[in-house]
Amino acid sequence: MIDEPVLAALDCGTNSTRVLIETAGGEVVAREMRITRLGQGVDATGALADEAIERTLGVLAEYRGLMDGAGVTAGRLAATSAARDASNGPAFLAEASRITGVTAEILSGEEEGRLSFDGAMAGLEPAEGANLILDIGGGSTELVMVVDGRLRAHSMQVGCVRVTERTLPSDPPTVVELEAATAMANNALDGAEAAIPELAALPAASRLVGLAGTVATLAMVSKGLDDYDRDQVHHQWLDLEEIRRWRDTLAAEPSVARASRPGMVEGRQDVIVGGLIVLVATLERLGLPGCLTSESDILDGLIASLRSA
Repeated sequence: MIDEPVLAALDCGTNSTRVLIETAGGEVVAREMRITRLGQGVDATGALADEAIERTLGVLAEYRGLMDGAGVTAGRLAATSAARDASNGPAFLAEASRITGVTAEILSGEEEGRLSFDGAMAGLEPAEGANLILDIGGGSTELVMVVDGRLRAHSMQVGCVRVTERTLPSDPPTVVELEAATAMANNALDGAEAAIPELAALPAASRLVGLAGTVATLAMVSKGLDDYDRDQVHHQWLDLEEIRRWRDTLAAEPSVARASRPGMVEGRQDVIVGGLIVLVATLERLGLPGCLTSESDILDGLIASLRSA
């Protein structure tokens, strides 16, 4: 009898480091996330900070233990915006590969978008109009859409960490800083519309699915969840007016007050306002009434790519 293969996907993002371990048949063995802030200061310095590398490699060593315990037979390790932008990204990737036993890859923005779309759409019926995915990362945000079976992806150089570090130095941010953050998001959306002209005239009944920590944390905070419950976060509707209210409420508070709110994930309290500014600006630009959350994302897309290999 041949044992069922066990697959692992690892994602070294700008703000968090995550792992998903599944059997080839789809049984989830482990899904873990740690805030490691790999992209700490990279927007200003162009290099990964030593302490950020140390934090991330420590978590990857922990994940290697999970993988060994599960008997992982194949894996993919994807590094995104922070490693893509950093001068010492290749050296970090070499060490990450050594620790995990999985060859690390730097994904392009388009590759990241395609994998995120594949993961997010798993288990979802297609919308009647366009299907759009918004993956708000720490350093970049991927906007992906499909119309008439054609996929278009664009990576915007805005994310919750990058927006915060560049435009929101005060705690809480000032009105002028918030305006600068919104302008940064809108400038990025100008580029997205130039790259994907179809964004300017979406068909009726189009739907945006929001991914990653900003969206998931907002879903938890809006429900006042003390503990993470995937069923309470996955495939929940967030109305634009509600998102605006939370953006304004959280922006008016210092990060220590945000951290005390039920549902606020430790390590996100100082960057969630930047992420929400990107989310609101995108929904307003596209003329959409809100977004559907998804806890299935690039990790699920990576697993799917392994399963079909």
